[in-house]
Amino acid sequence: MITPRWLFVLASATPESFGDPEICDETLDSLDPLRIQPGDVVGIGIHTGNALRGYAVGRIAKERGACVVFGGIHPTLYPDECFALGCADAVVKGDGDVAWGHALNDYRNGHLQKVYEGGRVSAETFKAARWDLLPKDRYMWASVQTVRGCPKHCSFCSVWRTDGQKPRQRPSDPVIEEIVELRRQGFRFIALADDNFYPVTLTDIRLAERQGNQHKVEELKSIRAERFELMERLSHLPSDMTFFTQIIMEAAEDLEFLDAMKRARIRGALVGVEAVTPEGLKAVFKDFNQSGENLVKQLQKFRDHGVHVLGSFIFGLHTDRQDTFGATLDLALKSVTFAQFVMLTPFCGTVDFERWEKSFGDNIPTVDGTPITRYWLIPPEKRPKMFMPHPTMGSDEMRQRTQGVWDKFYSLPEIWKRSSCTPNLKARLGFVFISKLYRQMYASTGIATDSARRNRANLWARRLAVPTRKLFQGKPMPDLKVPAKPVPEAVPVGAFNVLH
Repeated sequence: MITPRWLFVLASATPESFGDPEICDETLDSLDPLRIQPGDVVGIGIHTGNALRGYAVGRIAKERGACVVFGGIHPTLYPDECFALGCADAVVKGDGDVAWGHALNDYRNGHLQKVYEGGRVSAETFKAARWDLLPKDRYMWASVQTVRGCPKHCSFCSVWRTDGQKPRQRPSDPVIEEIVELRRQGFRFIALADDNFYPVTLTDIRLAERQGNQHKVEELKSIRAERFELMERLSHLPSDMTFFTQIIMEAAEDLEFLDAMKRARIRGALVGVEAVTPEGLKAVFKDFNQSGENLVKQLQKFRDHGVHVLGSFIFGLHTDRQDTFGATLDLALKSVTFAQFVMLTPFCGTVDFERWEKSFGDNIPTVDGTPITRYWLIPPEKRPKMFMPHPTMGSDEMRQRTQGVWDKFYSLPEIWKRSSCTPNLKARLGFVFISKLYRQMYASTGIATDSARRNRANLWARRLAVPTRKLFQGKPMPDLKVPAKPVPEAVPVGAFNVLH
């Protein structure tokens, strides 16, 4: 559905002396082992969800005589697994923009290290993706990153630990250049694949001012001004382009920012709602969000400014009760355009995972000898469907109620009703297709889903993707120019006077 940007960033990070790397995205096609030759370097990027497959690919590559290098979020957290299970020769931890090239040069020079500490490189060091290596007509949307890191500390999220809480924001020039390159190829829809597109809130600035921390105030204002500059430049790109991003709820309090998003045609945003009650929000360290009717009002502010919300909701919190599912569905139907409903899962690197792991003490259950706290190493068909026990509901009840919410929200009558937000019949048809595709991709493919249902969902998702992709494609614009940088002017920031 969306280009896996990191693959093409690492292609850019590959030193020119090695030539163009071969890229394999297994969401498109499975790896052909015959592509791997003795002496090749095979870089494998994985997250927790596909770690088991990644380790299998590592063993295949090693059998073919390749040097195997792992990277990604999961190897950053568990590098030893890559050596023990994936036949790794080296592991890159953290950002690969610089460390990947170091590993390749060291291998060529005969002194490859076991572990490379990529760390968190500065925004000026981020590599632009090699979009010239994209396979033609295989992806629906493209993706560009503008900032890494998130200042929040939600208990279910690992981003603030792996990518840091200090926003690392790219200058607008390389971002716009990448987007123009993608539009030249025919991509009209671009995901701004950021951890948080709104890295500085008005509250952050006020707090720094109250603390008398002038250096912090200026730093935050500068980051904020750069956001406005980027959005101003997006507004000068071809009018058929649409952007989507990920943002925190607090952006709804910043009407000037929402206005700028509207002018930039950022028409969709994933917003982590998570829970609809104060107790639920407190349980996930997200009590800076609103709840109840106040939450509905906050979400409607996005819609009033032309930003349609993909709301993310979590079920399985210890505060949830049977009526939580209906209340969540009612709120979602009233206030968001798209939604995802996920069961609470202890992902590696999160506070929730640490709590869950410690809760077993020395009595960790196992499945065929594998500790349940290493659930990603258990084959999907044997993997438990729910990890964190709930005080009032069992696994089957939780799954059935969650699936019921998915089914109702993405029923055809409800989808058609929401599709009225689109400007014409073609767009409305695209809305229906993308809604059904999204449901197939995510409602039945989560960790809590059995493998048979997951396989059926994947099959239908692939079938739906072909006509849906055609609705989102645009005519290539090979002669499109990069718009000039705007002349500095005052940025509207409510009580603050900030200059570019």
